[in-house]
Amino acid sequence: MTTVIVLAKACVPGRVKTRLTPPFTPEEAAALAAAALADTMAAARRVRADRHLLWFDGAAPGAGGFTVAQQPAGGLDERIAAAFDAVDDRAVLIGMDTPQVDPAVLQSVLDDDAADAWFGPAADGGWWALGLDPTPRRGDLIRGVPMSSPRTGTATLARLHTAGLRVRALPELVDVDHAAEARAVAAAAPATRFAALLARLDRAGTAAA
Repeated sequence: MTTVIVLAKACVPGRVKTRLTPPFTPEEAAALAAAALADTMAAARRVRADRHLLWFDGAAPGAGGFTVAQQPAGGLDERIAAAFDAVDDRAVLIGMDTPQVDPAVLQSVLDDDAADAWFGPAADGGWWALGLDPTPRRGDLIRGVPMSSPRTGTATLARLHTAGLRVRALPELVDVDHAAEARAVAAAAPATRFAALLARLDRAGTAAA
């Protein structure tokens, strides 16, 4: 059995992608977040898995093809850990910040029997994807890891190696936090909803370069 987990939250202005503001307004930042989430979910749907799980914080959008579950309270490490503890098969978890994700990369995690863990580094020092084979309380590999930090990736990898897991690296991606990263992601994936919306906002001149 295999599961793809998309970790996401409601795209509410002022509560999501706040580091895009400025140059974007809170409403524009929320719209970009929603576009990124839609692209991420579309990519995840293309992965052949037994289950597609949207691990959501807030009122979930339409999620055809996904089982929707509400994240528990707690820090980001606790919420990610709970997602892995909620499923009992091989799982790969991604966030909503990489709309350029290639479904083939996620598929490679679910099809690979030469590793126990799969780590997708982000350019900012964090990670954009984490795959884990089932182990007792595998969420404990994540609990206590400092999140949203330049040390997140290093600390997570250290946990995986200390646990004796065979780790395979996935390609590094840029995740969307700031305007420059948004434009880099849009340039890398021009056919996405995210790129189209960013182009419309830029043409409208509502955000500075």
